[in-house]
Amino acid sequence: MLRILDARTGEPVPAAPARRGLTRIATDASGLDPTALRVMLTADLLVRALELGGTPVWTILTAPRDQPELRTAATRLAIRPFEDDRDLASGLGEAQVIRVARREERARWTGRDPVPGEPAGGAVPGPAPEERGEAPTAAGARGERAEGSATAPVARSAAGPTRDPVPGAREEGPLVAVAPVEWAGPQPSLPVLLADPAALRLALLRVPRHQPARLDGGALDRAAGQLADWRRAMAGWARRPSRPVPEPVRARLRAAWEDDLDLPGVLDVLRDVASTPDLTDGARFETYAYADRLLALDLARDLGSPA
Repeated sequence: MLRILDARTGEPVPAAPARRGLTRIATDASGLDPTALRVMLTADLLVRALELGGTPVWTILTAPRDQPELRTAATRLAIRPFEDDRDLASGLGEAQVIRVARREERARWTGRDPVPGEPAGGAVPGPAPEERGEAPTAAGARGERAEGSATAPVARSAAGPTRDPVPGAREEGPLVAVAPVEWAGPQPSLPVLLADPAALRLALLRVPRHQPARLDGGALDRAAGQLADWRRAMAGWARRPSRPVPEPVRARLRAAWEDDLDLPGVLDVLRDVASTPDLTDGARFETYAYADRLLALDLARDLGSPA
């Protein structure tokens, strides 16, 4: 079962306790900037992970009506279309709600004003899992390895939401807070950033969403190089007989993305699969194709190209 960190409480909770119940993902992506795209990307990953687990999803976008450019940019980033929030009260009988917002918007959803001296977004540093006598999650343990980033504080609050519940929703669900995208130097325009949208998507997936994604041209170039390598490898593996995804590999992939959407962990599994000598090429291909249902990096794009 997918578990996510609820920014209201700082505790991991099931993303969708009613596994087969319709789940509404309410996404607040105001602003036309890379951080808004990262918020929408996080919602997209939630949709894909929940659907892979058999949970139906209804996704709503809260954004200014005069920003069609944001939706266009999201489409280029392989983010699935969102319903408009004007349909929010139509009442589809959803069983649960998940809210996704940039970290700075946390006070809006929790009803708690930032405390002087707190980090941006009202986050209150809490004790490390080890200090609470708990085992750190894979996502938290992997956070220190993200490129150019430090472990972000965990948002903690006992306050409940201030919004009235939406008709049809049984309860106000968890809040997923997304850290900002920070660009080293002058930030390029969105059209420039989206010149290679899959590279931008991969560069964002490499950083846990709790941590600022500090990007530059070098990060995008490295992501583009990794994509080229994986696509070339898949085109070669596709020429060999197909084999099922090995069950231990499938379990590792699911354990990673069900641990608070640990996408860096998913990418680590793919790197291991590419280099493990006792896997057949057919199994490698099917593993990458399976993971790409979540990653949406178009890894099979070069199938059929000349060797």
